[in-house]
Formats: sequence, C-alpha cells, structure tokens
Amino acid sequence: MTIRVLPATLVNRIAAGEVIERPASVVKELVENAIDAGAARIDVTLERAGKNRILVQDDGKGMSREELALSVQRHATSKLPSDDLLDIRCLGFRGEALPSIASVSRLKVTTRQQGGENAWSFSVEGGEAGNVVPATQPAGTRVEVCDLFYATPARLKFLKSDRTEIQQAADIINRLAMAHPGIAFSFSSDGKKLRGLEAPTGDLFDARLARLRDIMGKEFAENALALDVQREAIRLSGFAALPTFNRATSVEQYLFVNHRPVRDKLLLGSVRAAYQDVLAHGRYPVAALFFDLPPTEVDVNVHPAKAEVRFRDAGAIRGMIVGALRQTLAEAGFRASTGGGAQALKRFIPSHHAPSAHNYHAPALPTHPPTQLSPLRSFGGQKRAGNSTALHETAPRSFMADASLLTQEMAPPMAVFAVPDAGDPDHLRYPLGAARAQLHKTYIVAETADSLVIVDQHAAHERLVQERIKTELGGQGLARQKLLIPEVVELGAGAEFLLARQEELQALGLVIESFGEGTVVVRETPAALGSFDVKALLRDLADQLREHGEALALKDRLDHVSATMACHGSVRAGRALSIAEMNALLRQMEATPYSGQCSHGRPTYIELKRRDVETLFGRRG
Repeated sequence: MTIRVLPATLVNRIAAGEVIERPASVVKELVENAIDAGAARIDVTLERAGKNRILVQDDGKGMSREELALSVQRHATSKLPSDDLLDIRCLGFRGEALPSIASVSRLKVTTRQQGGENAWSFSVEGGEAGNVVPATQPAGTRVEVCDLFYATPARLKFLKSDRTEIQQAADIINRLAMAHPGIAFSFSSDGKKLRGLEAPTGDLFDARLARLRDIMGKEFAENALALDVQREAIRLSGFAALPTFNRATSVEQYLFVNHRPVRDKLLLGSVRAAYQDVLAHGRYPVAALFFDLPPTEVDVNVHPAKAEVRFRDAGAIRGMIVGALRQTLAEAGFRASTGGGAQALKRFIPSHHAPSAHNYHAPALPTHPPTQLSPLRSFGGQKRAGNSTALHETAPRSFMADASLLTQEMAPPMAVFAVPDAGDPDHLRYPLGAARAQLHKTYIVAETADSLVIVDQHAAHERLVQERIKTELGGQGLARQKLLIPEVVELGAGAEFLLARQEELQALGLVIESFGEGTVVVRETPAALGSFDVKALLRDLADQLREHGEALALKDRLDHVSATMACHGSVRAGRALSIAEMNALLRQMEATPYSGQCSHGRPTYIELKRRDVETLFGRRG
C-alpha cells in the first residue's frame, strides 16, 4: 500500500469532524466568536434545527477586508497574539471554527468594523473560497451557514430528531448566556422565538442571579445561596441551591472556568461530594458555579471542542469547591426550599387554578360516624389530656434529655432551653414560630406571624443529633482501635499515595506503615467504623488519592456512621412531646446547620404562608 498525502479538502473535512459534530457545535463556535468580538447583543436563528440554515448576528467590533479573507484559513486567528498557549484569554483561540464550518457547509460571512465606512462579504462552499465583495451590513458580523453537512452527507444520518438538535443548541446558548450576563441573546427556530434574554442591570452578582432566574427559573432564584470565596489568585463565586431543591439528574449543574462553560468530571464530582451528607441517594444538587483564575493555572487546550479543562492543582480546586459549598450550606441553617409548601397545597387543590370565593366548594363531609380521635394538646397554660399539671407550670426540659435517645457516652444531654411563655406574642417572631400542637405523634404544628409550619419531628431531630456527633468527632478527634493482628495490604503503585498522607489518615483514625515495596500494614482503624473490610477501604483510598488527592472514602464512611447513629438516636415518630419539648426542638433547628433537611436529604419541615391558606379556603380571589 502506497503512502500518499491526503488532499487539503479531505484533511479539512476530517479535522472538521472533531469540531463540528452537530448544528449545536456550529452555534457554539459562532456565538463564542461573537462574544470574543465584544458583542453586546447576539441573535441566533435556526431553520430545520440548523440543518438547512444557521444565522448568527452580532454587533461586535467586526473585521476588516483583509481579516475577513484570512478568517476561513485554518489556524488563522486574532486571539493568540503572543503565541502562548498558557495565556489564553478568549473563548476561541485555535483558528479552527470558521474553516471547519466552511468545509462541511455553504458559508457566508458579512462584516463591518465599528466606525468603518464599508461592509464586506465573503462566501465559501465546500471549502472553496470566493472573493471578498462589498456588502450592506450594520456594524458587527453576520454569519450564515446553509446546508450543513451537505459535503459529508453521512454525518446527517447520525443527527437526532429536530427537537433534540434544537434543545442542544438552546443548551449551548443558555450556558454561554449564564457565563456572560452583560450580553443580550435571542434564539429563534423556524420563525418562532424560543428565548429572549436582555442584559440585566446591577452589579455582577445581581446580574448573574437575574440571568440565572431567566434561564433556570424563578424557583431556583428563590432557593439559591450565594457564595464568593477567594484563595490567593483563585476565586469561586456563583449560586448553589438548598439541598431540598434538587433534581433527578445532574443536568442543572452549570460550571464555568474563566467565563467558559465546561463539563468536567472533577468539578461535578466535587459538587456531589459537598452535598453528599445532605442529599438523598439518587438526587442531584442544582448549582451554577464560576471559577476565575490565572490562565496559567488551567489548560483549556485539551480538546478541539474546548469543553474539557485541566487544572494545574486539581486537589486545591476540588477542596475549594467542597469547602465553599459546605460552608454556604451550613450558614443557611434551618432554611429549606420554598417548594415544599407549594407541593403541599397542590395536594389540596386538584386543578391548576387557585379557588376563589365564587367557584370554591367545600369538600363533602363523611356521612359515617367519625372515629374517636385523641384531643390535640393545645398551647399555653391549658392542661394536657389526662394530666392535672398545667404546661406553664412544668419546667421546660430538653428534647434530648431522655436517656433512651442517646447514651451518655455518645452525647451528653443538651442544655435546657428557656422557652418563652406560650401566650407571648413575641414567640411568633421566631423563624419557625411557636408550637401549637402535635399531629399523629409525628408532626409538630407551629405558628409564625404570617405562616403555618409543619415539622417532621424524627427527621428534624435526626439532623440535630448528626450535627452534634460530627462536632464531637471533629473536636476531640476520632477514637482508634488497635488490630490484634495487623492487616497487610498489597496495593502496588497505590501504596505510595497512602504513605504520602500518613498524618492525615492518622488524624482520621487510620494508622498505616510501610511494609515493603507496594505494601502497607494497617495497625489501627477508626473505632466508629467497627468491623469492616480493611483491604477494600485501603484500595478505595489509594484510587481516590491517585485521582483526586483527598481521602474521600474514609470520610464518606464516617459521615455514613454519624448519619446511622443519628437515625437510631433521634426522637422517633410516634413519641408524644410536650409543648416545651416541641419549642425546644424548633429553637435548636434554628441554631443548627443543615437542619432544613434530614440525614437522608428529605425536608424536615414545610411552610405554608397565611395567604396560601386563605386562598385554599377561598378567602382570596
């Protein structure tokens, strides 16, 4: 077989396959070019999901006649002035976008420089360039891509349905719009406007939140927690949702590095790790996080699509995400998502329309005799059923004081709370209000100045106990138990990663020593873990240290242990509580991090605003 040099047109089509996979790839490259050109507004139009026509119009700085002729030559770019691939400050820099698009479509570019007198147009068909000719065009650039993949028809067979391709293009625009809130975007398909985003006003944080509200929805904005952390030259900012506001997939986790949307497994894994102790299994957090760091600290020249990045210090980046998110979630305290009350109201209202005084009908009452119900224990000064002692005469006692809840060794009794008198109106000013009753010996009903709060006593107390256990573990260090027979574990190359972190592992209760090349011996293990597979743990630790640089598996196991102890040591559903105990539980929730959700990620309470309840009963039109 004779070796030959491939024709330039074929080389370009092969190279285009790495950059242009589908219509959304064209949209991405052209919109990124418009952003790099300093556009304040970008309009994107598709016909037949982009297979027939893709039009991107911007009001950026435009190009001169000479630059326009060079723009479709492979690896010709204005965005790498110093030839330094370690100092990339633009979204595009490889000079591949327009040449790749031109090799698989019919391309027409019309441009006019800001302040320029003339506009110019240039057409390319199947890689064959025409002449630059005068044109009519406002300041900026207009790129029209027709008959995509006509030169490579096999690629058309692998495209998805029009609806899927439109969704892919919309996702690209959404991500770029999130990263650049100062730019207005519009997106239309087959004559129908699908997205219109005006540039919001205000500082960067306000503008970002407004843009995220437009794209991710009002409910996300209502449940988003702002974070802004700076470590040396690296800054992490953005918004992360409360744990109780979550999704079934990771599709709403948006990550940006130097204003570039990325899909990075390290970053996604870090977000998941930060939420692991407050999120139910199979649920995913919602977040939009923005990294700003020196270009020399990150490599974006990994793949032609530029969606993957590599960090110089991946461990520091991961630790920054986990630490910032956990601190932000902890500072949120007892706050839970606003969706719980809305979901509860939907259970009462079968239709999507709120009832009004004119169309509301009370449900029919049952005709059969009601079963005997236990009287609700009323609040403040009244006597409990079957007890001659008035509540206001009973000293409040801690809801954790019962020895059956937690052993003295696990956690000493909590301090007794001085609960205000039940009739004191100031008591309603607490965020979770004043306890009024207990339903089914499981749910605490509380009243605030403008809402009704229902608390799951077991879920709430489970979180309180777990946070207490975690505090004790962190403050006193972990108790260790010596192995009667030290465990020898062969790890090969992974042994050096563990031995390099001996001190950190010892602080977590795991004492290891070198036992020859590729082998370690385990002499002590965390007592809290009890009996477990030491070899499996060591292998997991070695793998994760090699990949992420942090002993995640051991921490995961300790979190699981504390959650298990909390679940078994908390107030059970079915236990009757006094009003004082219920109020003590509410006050402790208000002072405890993560108390808006239990150890399994379920909400610990829901809140119904007074106006919602009035609407439910037809008091509001």
